[in-house]
Amino acid sequence: MSKKLGLALGAGGARGVAHIGFLKALEEDGIRPSYISGSSMGSIVGACYAKGMSADDMKDVIQKLKATDIVDIGILPLSKLGLMKWTKVRRLMSSFLEECEFSDLEIPFTCVAVDILSGNLQVFSEGSVIDAILASSSMPTVFRPVEKDGMLLVDGGVLCRVPVRQVKAMGADVVVAVDVLGECKHSYKTLNMISLITRVYDIMDSYRTAGERKKNRRITDLWLEPDIPGVSQYEVKYHASVYDAGYKLGKENVEKIKSLLEDESE
Repeated sequence: MSKKLGLALGAGGARGVAHIGFLKALEEDGIRPSYISGSSMGSIVGACYAKGMSADDMKDVIQKLKATDIVDIGILPLSKLGLMKWTKVRRLMSSFLEECEFSDLEIPFTCVAVDILSGNLQVFSEGSVIDAILASSSMPTVFRPVEKDGMLLVDGGVLCRVPVRQVKAMGADVVVAVDVLGECKHSYKTLNMISLITRVYDIMDSYRTAGERKKNRRITDLWLEPDIPGVSQYEVKYHASVYDAGYKLGKENVEKIKSLLEDESE
């Protein structure tokens, strides 16, 4: 019997479409994960795949998605702690995830979010899948935090960009991490106030994730980063190049993954 594969799908906004391409490459070579854990955009892709959507299904949805399908500006953003409401996104997610619970998923799945009241990372593995992935994807100040069980939840990427330990804890023998953000590279763009804030966030996130990667190296069998130049995670737009980068990354690594999954006793 082959070993059990766990995929840790990282945060990444618009760059998270690379996860879909990566999954497509695995599908073509008959590789199916036994466990998935996701953070932010990785949680959305991971939940949909765990529910039974194929990579092609997800690509079709993303290609047709318009900004107006997501953007839902609320009134009183300061008092509500976020610019956008979740109404449109929840309706969209419900159209293909329905109102499923974690126990309804075909592939065991978890996702992470951060409770800003306690400052702790929360791992979700039961209850409403939609509630959990919206919390995991609640980018601070952009989306309103999600209130759940006395917690005020924001984007899992705040503390855990790539949930390696979480998928290992699920029982994975082989852990493959896909970090669509990668290293924070030199920027030549002129900064305005918004881009300054996002740039500072990216630098802090990259530094913290590098430390986490080093700490988790013993339980991570493959840490993979697609090459996605020129696409910001903060865009609300489909880029074919992002999907293609994920697909290319998958194709380049399928043989490594197959080798890792082989049972030495066979």
